[in-house]
Amino acid sequence: MMRRCCSYLLIVVNFVVISCSRPPDLVGIDNPEITVASVETATRHKIFMATTRSATEALGAFYSDRRSPELALTSVDVSIPPNHVLGNLERPNRMPPNPRTEFAIVNPTVYETEKSFVASVNVALQRLPRNERYILLFVHGYNNTTSDSLLRLAQFVEDTNYQGVAVLFSWASAAQATKYVYDMNSALIARPLLADLGRIFGNTNAEGYDIFAHSMGALLAMETARDMARIGQLDRLGRLINIVLASPDIDIDLFRAQMAQIDNKFDKFFVLLSQDDNALGFSRWIAGGVPRLGSADSSELGELGVTTIDLTAIQDSTSGSHSKFAGSPRVVQSIGRGLNSSKDFAGDGTYNLSDFLAYLPIRHVDN
Repeated sequence: MMRRCCSYLLIVVNFVVISCSRPPDLVGIDNPEITVASVETATRHKIFMATTRSATEALGAFYSDRRSPELALTSVDVSIPPNHVLGNLERPNRMPPNPRTEFAIVNPTVYETEKSFVASVNVALQRLPRNERYILLFVHGYNNTTSDSLLRLAQFVEDTNYQGVAVLFSWASAAQATKYVYDMNSALIARPLLADLGRIFGNTNAEGYDIFAHSMGALLAMETARDMARIGQLDRLGRLINIVLASPDIDIDLFRAQMAQIDNKFDKFFVLLSQDDNALGFSRWIAGGVPRLGSADSSELGELGVTTIDLTAIQDSTSGSHSKFAGSPRVVQSIGRGLNSSKDFAGDGTYNLSDFLAYLPIRHVDN
């Protein structure tokens, strides 16, 4: 028992050290000597964002850790350096970023109305061929700044070669390892505004959308899905393709209750888990030893109506055991093939994300 307590104490210490050494925020900071526009070989992605954070004038932050009662709608352009390595996130440790070798976030835009946000999303969708006009909604996890989540989504979009329009839902994480409870409450507070974003998607010309939620963001996604299912509004328009939960920081008993309340009103759930997930070890310790969904034994989940992808055997993640979905080159590319092939949701040929992960050294259990 003493050995287990010491292990979790080391996890806590590591989290605090990481939090104290966090890289600087960089939204809207261009390099005056080497501008993003001057690096022609860089790749650029427009990332739309809906956030429950309050705005801030702090340099590079864009939005703070404070909660807002209203949903703010924005976008940025993220520049991927030409030397980018699959699975890596070449983030600058000091400002300004060098776009030849590092990620940069420029052109922050705030949409004053829902109508202007929808119009901008529709412009991006219009550039895509018909039957390929899809949205990827990414919900970040615990201990994230605005910059953290924008960079992770941009890296994920780049490495999956995602063909649709990417939208980040950024809730008011404190981005401090010691504020786990604050983050959990911020995620729960954001439920009605995440549901409102689903309504906004219904006003766009998107042909469908996937939800990809990481860590504590999976708790937010599942709580919102449960709330919507209870009032008959989950996937009301038939455009929701998949809900993917990556390393979900959810009490496993709570997840069982959530799935029971959703009660087959939507059935395309995927859970990416890893039994060596150190971050979820910390969460389990905080929760008094209750197992987390993202580090469960996949054989326990087969009866819950989800497809489980066990990534425990994957050891090549550059972003640690908690973010194998983005840090493992093999995994991120396989997810990309799945997301880009997931559009046959209305007719022949059933899509299954696990088909695209089957060649990896993983165990997957279908519902």
